[in-house]
Amino acid sequence: MKLNWGLGFIFFVLLSCKDEVKPDISWTKEQSIDLNSAWAEEEEFLIQQYLNRRPNWNMEETGTGLRFMIFHQGDGDSAKRGYYAKVDYKVSLLTEEVLYSSDESGPTSFKIDQSEVESGLQEGIKKMRVGDKGIFIIPSHLAHGLIGDMNKIPPLETILMEIHFIAQSR
Repeated sequence: MKLNWGLGFIFFVLLSCKDEVKPDISWTKEQSIDLNSAWAEEEEFLIQQYLNRRPNWNMEETGTGLRFMIFHQGDGDSAKRGYYAKVDYKVSLLTEEVLYSSDESGPTSFKIDQSEVESGLQEGIKKMRVGDKGIFIIPSHLAHGLIGDMNKIPPLETILMEIHFIAQSR
């Protein structure tokens, strides 16, 4: 029995000493840039198709690619950095499949410019006043990027957010 165990141990040591074979990786920075550019063009095309089917939406676009539209004007204060925003929300894909909603989980709060919600939501909320209702089209690079949210939002997915800015507090 000791001989079998000893031979097994020697066999294991010999196998673990074997040189590791490294794969030949010839992917270049330029190829990464090209792939990213192609994806950004495809995403832009899909967003434009979505908007073409909604000609009555008067969306504005920011320099980052966020599209937003305030469809109901509130009369409260503008969003302030460092304050907490309380919002009702609905998060959908461009297919209009609803992924998350405050109808299911209740309103949520987050600190403006200082929390880990989507950067597109952070940018969009700063365009709003308390009481406003708006729609944001958030490209993947402002949403959940390459990995999605590891739950319902897939990788590289544009999301649509309907937001009602309910309240703001310190």
